[in-house]
Amino acid sequence: MNAVRIPQPMGRPRTRPQRLAGDKGYSYPRIRTWLREHGIAAVIPQRDDQIVHHRGRPIELDKKTYRRRSMIECCVGWLKECRAIATRFEKLAVNFLAMLKLALIQRYLRILDSSDRA
Repeated sequence: MNAVRIPQPMGRPRTRPQRLAGDKGYSYPRIRTWLREHGIAAVIPQRDDQIVHHRGRPIELDKKTYRRRSMIECCVGWLKECRAIATRFEKLAVNFLAMLKLALIQRYLRILDSSDRA
């Protein structure tokens, strides 16, 4: 989270996102507390065992924002198909990041090429 830099139309980039979306695996009080302390809205559904034992005001889930996670999930799923990234051939972080960027460029070019043919 400390590496986040969100460009703004004017001024320096923001270092904190407005919202953070995660699946039920991130639904822990410690994570929700950290997000609240840093002014980040949690878009994380509660696990079934938490709903039963939850006290106080129910935790609301912004379903519209949560659905947008699918774009990221699809991208991560596609990246896992890239063998060099999935098996992490590159051990140095700098080289791994370069391979990741190359894979995303390749994907972007493939999408552009398919839209030109349509």
